[in-house]
Amino acid sequence: MNIKILLNWVKWGLVAIALVILSFSSIHSTGTTEVGVRTIKWSLFSKSGVENKVYQPGATYFFLPVFNEWETFDARLQIVEMTAGSGKGDRQVVDDIPFKTKDGNDIRIDLIFSYRVDPAKASYIRQYVAKDMLELKEKVFRTVARSKPRDYLGEYGTEEFYHAENRNKAAENAKQGLQAILSEYGIIVENVALMDYRFNADYQMIITNKKIADTKTKTLISEKDSTLEMNKKLLQDALGEVNKLIAQADGKFQETVLGADAYFQQQTNLAAATIAEGTAEAASIKKMREAMMNEGGLIQVKMAIADSLRGKKIIMIPTGSANSFNLQSLDLNDMFKQLGVLKAK
Repeated sequence: MNIKILLNWVKWGLVAIALVILSFSSIHSTGTTEVGVRTIKWSLFSKSGVENKVYQPGATYFFLPVFNEWETFDARLQIVEMTAGSGKGDRQVVDDIPFKTKDGNDIRIDLIFSYRVDPAKASYIRQYVAKDMLELKEKVFRTVARSKPRDYLGEYGTEEFYHAENRNKAAENAKQGLQAILSEYGIIVENVALMDYRFNADYQMIITNKKIADTKTKTLISEKDSTLEMNKKLLQDALGEVNKLIAQADGKFQETVLGADAYFQQQTNLAAATIAEGTAEAASIKKMREAMMNEGGLIQVKMAIADSLRGKKIIMIPTGSANSFNLQSLDLNDMFKQLGVLKAK
């Protein structure tokens, strides 16, 4: 009897424990960015399968765990980084994407993808695409994201791929291409970012050498242009100095010409004045000589001689020479003729 009672207590205890476990297992919640999807495994009142209903974020729901399954899908932005650095990005191994350029060169590139789940399609995703977020990323998103961008990256040649605008255009085309494929899987692609890219070692060395050569060429061209500009400046300075010297010489020449002209005019005026003065003086002498030729003039001369002899001591010197003065009988006309005052007739 005691054993039966004990067994009953054990039985009801196990039932209670089972009910408690079932009660806690029946509680299903969604986070603030999550949506829930219920899968009915067996029910007397509903059809089995994924329920065509999205359970909203931030709520708690009760479903029996044995007869129902519960999955959540996070609507937050998801980041997938595919990079060559081991221990970095979405995988702990080398995970960058290789592709070939239009002209056949091999390039590996790091990419960062950002996407999110469309909450309205959570039930569709659970039924036809993936059972959870991890499977959605690994089996769907990564598979498409590692293949489709190659189509757009390979549209450019090696030289074209150097230009950032071409890489940006390839990234935008890759985003649109991914969205065209993944939209039917309930995935919204937000962005595709191209990061570092690398060529194979041999080609990378060629590119590096070419960059060095291009840099040296640009430096030489810059130095040449600088030298040309300096030469132009020196030429302009020399032309300026020459023009300055020419202007100074022209100024000096003009100054000399003006000075010579002024001196010539001065001497011309002086000569004219001298000629005029001489002419006037000659005319005066001529007039005076003419005046001396008449009787009044002779009288004036005699008076002047007499006046000059006034008070002078006169010594009478006899002479018998034919060319000498006869002081005993002085003929002034004859004396003036001999002195050259009057012309001999």
